[in-house]
Amino acid sequence: MPMTSAFEELTTASLIFGIVMILSFALLGRIGARKLGLPTVFGELLMGILIGNLFYFWGYDLMVILREGATCVDMARLALSGHSWDEAARLVLGEESSKAVIDLLRSPSGIQYLQFSQAADLFSRFGLMFVMFHIGLGTYVIAQLRSLDADSLKVAVIGAFAPMLLGFIVIFLLTSDTSHVEHIFIAATLGTTSIAVTSRVLTRIRQNHSREAQVILGAAVMDEILGLVMLAIASGIAVAGSAEIGDIGRTTIRTCLFLICAFGFGPTFLRLLIRLLRRFDLLEAKLFVSFIIVMFLAGLASIVQISPIVGAFAAGLLMHESHFKTWGDLHKDKHTIKELFAPLEVIIVPAFFVLMGIQVKLETLFDWQVIYIFAGVLAAAVIGKWISGLGVRGNVNRVSVGFGMMPRGEVGLAFAFIGKSLGVVGPTMFTVVVLVVVITTLMTPLMLRLAMSNNPQSSQKDGDMPPKM
Repeated sequence: MPMTSAFEELTTASLIFGIVMILSFALLGRIGARKLGLPTVFGELLMGILIGNLFYFWGYDLMVILREGATCVDMARLALSGHSWDEAARLVLGEESSKAVIDLLRSPSGIQYLQFSQAADLFSRFGLMFVMFHIGLGTYVIAQLRSLDADSLKVAVIGAFAPMLLGFIVIFLLTSDTSHVEHIFIAATLGTTSIAVTSRVLTRIRQNHSREAQVILGAAVMDEILGLVMLAIASGIAVAGSAEIGDIGRTTIRTCLFLICAFGFGPTFLRLLIRLLRRFDLLEAKLFVSFIIVMFLAGLASIVQISPIVGAFAAGLLMHESHFKTWGDLHKDKHTIKELFAPLEVIIVPAFFVLMGIQVKLETLFDWQVIYIFAGVLAAAVIGKWISGLGVRGNVNRVSVGFGMMPRGEVGLAFAFIGKSLGVVGPTMFTVVVLVVVITTLMTPLMLRLAMSNNPQSSQKDGDMPPKM
């Protein structure tokens, strides 16, 4: 018994060290991204890709488990339902990956590895929910949609559906052995747009008041709503496991009803909740209300068989400071909702992106067929967004508008993670999609700078100067 206890303590210590390692590399990735002027999430993601592949090839046992993500949990579920561990591993992981994982789980520390895998999966799911809640908090969607003009609307629609269509065609032609559910999920990922990267670049090159910037930012807001709907529909199709027209129609109706109820009755529920907590301090009320609304909408989304992160994103869109005017002058309050949730964003979110990067298996790119798929998906992702500039009329730089719509950012990564966790996106396609999201996002600053600098007629307001290269 003493030897067993000592061994368990040693194993527990190694797992704790693994957690410290993940958080430490997340910090390094964040620092490096800021030094290079990149979004912090991509520093964390790239750091995860680096350590995931290096430590795996160096034989670090914990990385073998972490690279499989939620599939280890699925394997345990099959084993508990009556399958042997070997059979469950082959069904979930395939022949190639199953042997290494089974050998680890059969070792004396196997139960600790499985527990760590389950904890990492739960940690990742909560991390993703707070990522989407945080994105929703920064989007004042109602006010921005009211000011949306016809050009932005056309750019948004083209920018959402053109890459989806191109992506579906490419994947359908190049991957004959995958299901239509996977095709739909990956195509939906290519239709997303992240506003943060483009907004930062436009501000840096002093074009944030130009006509191009107005069109891009307006279209990106609309694309966030379209992306929310696409994610809800795609996740509903994945849960149903069918891409039949009837199933897609029912999923679409269910999704629309959920969003209508969330945005229609959500403010009333918020007011009721705030009234119940009016005796609390303002800081406490903001934390309790925000957390309850996130968990409630995420749980409700799961009940109606769509992804919980759709509910979390919707909660972020619903939450804003004006709901708490009962406590007096909100300008005197030192802490916004976003600031109060900063500790979660600082710890959970970076660890989530590192864990996500760890699941990217670069060795899958050693296959020429996979390289062809990667090139095709990347081309569809770039061309599909680039042609969205055709939706603009008048003397506007259409190329700049197209490049400004290109980054997928955190939203695209969320699609990829959900697809993998639902089991509809395999490890190879997960790697392809994550790398495409990273490349298109990192391409945007350079391409947008070049396009705007070669556009002498780009409209300037408020004394903006032309960009210096």
